[in-house]
Amino acid sequence: MRRFVTLIGSVAAAAALAGVPATAHAAEGYIVLNGQRTDNPSGCYNAPYWPLTVENQTDQPVTVHNAPNCQGVIVAVVPSGASATEEFGVSVSVP
Repeated sequence: MRRFVTLIGSVAAAAALAGVPATAHAAEGYIVLNGQRTDNPSGCYNAPYWPLTVENQTDQPVTVHNAPNCQGVIVAVVPSGASATEEFGVSVSVP
C-alpha cells in the first residue's frame, strides 16, 4: 500500500509540473539586421531591405527565412557569434 501511495504522489507531482509552461525569455545579446541593432531579441524580425545581412551576437542560433514573418523555407542558420549575408533572406527568427 505504501508503494501505491508513493506512486500516486509521484504521478500527481509530475502531472502538475507538466502543466506549467516554460518561462519564455529573449536571447541574451543583440542582432544586427542590415545595420539595425536589436538588443535581447525574441521572435521574428523582417529585413528592412535586400540583401539581408545578419550579425548574431546572441547566445542562440538564429534562422533566416525566405518569406516575411518567418514563413517559407529556412535558407540559413546563423550561429551565435557569426555573421552572414543571405541573398534570399527576408526575415529572421530568434528563439
